[in-house]
Amino acid sequence: MNGVPTYALYGEADSTRPYDWLHWETIQSRSRLHGYRIVPHRHEHFFQILSLTGGWAFVTLDGEQFDLKPPAIVVVPALAVHGYVFSDDVEGVVVTLMERDVAEGLEAPPAGVITSGTAEVNSVLDVLLAEADRPGGWHDLAMRAHITLLQVALHRGRNQPAPRNPSAARARFHATAFRWLVDQRFRETRRIADYAKGLGISPTHLNRVCRQELGISALTVIERRIALEARRQLLFSTLTIKQIGAGLGYEDPAYFTRVLKRVLGVTPAAFRRRE
Repeated sequence: MNGVPTYALYGEADSTRPYDWLHWETIQSRSRLHGYRIVPHRHEHFFQILSLTGGWAFVTLDGEQFDLKPPAIVVVPALAVHGYVFSDDVEGVVVTLMERDVAEGLEAPPAGVITSGTAEVNSVLDVLLAEADRPGGWHDLAMRAHITLLQVALHRGRNQPAPRNPSAARARFHATAFRWLVDQRFRETRRIADYAKGLGISPTHLNRVCRQELGISALTVIERRIALEARRQLLFSTLTIKQIGAGLGYEDPAYFTRVLKRVLGVTPAAFRRRE
């Protein structure tokens, strides 16, 4: 386990027991902060359940890899090493409990992926989260009962390897990682070769991945990201078109204008006047 970070939640230092019995949040709200890519890590005291209800996820769990589409449940006991790559339209929730609460009374469910029996797990989760958010009378007893029912549902669900297509999973991973790199570096470089090198693949392969997973070329991905930033500056700044282009790495204003016209359908000047 040397070198694997131990977190409380994604990227956070270890902490004590979550407020009340559990902590929950949407997958989207947390993963968006990390570019939809959560590096492999582990939790020392926490037991997590991830319920995927939309988008897709590429999951690494104790050395196994799973390419998941909804509905799916990922069970992550304390100290299990896990990481994720999510689509940017991912939907679902992550529920975090204390390992000691889950292990009390029943054996804690093992690490794994559930792709059948998800309806029962999600039904129990809905009731559990409703009680956690709106505590009623006998709250602690109710939470203990709901956690026990959750354990039963997880044990009933068949923890099984999800159908995997390694080639498709790698392509999806590279497409997601490429978009994240473009977000970080679009001001520095427009060269496809630079991004391909960062991903450890060839420019030709990167183009193939983009067309397969995104339906557009790698260059179009880059130019659309540049155009998005240019639109923001055209709308909300007083910079000249030449200054905006220079800030985005275009020394030739005429070439910058042609790129934006290709993406936006109008010249930068026309776009600014229209808006």
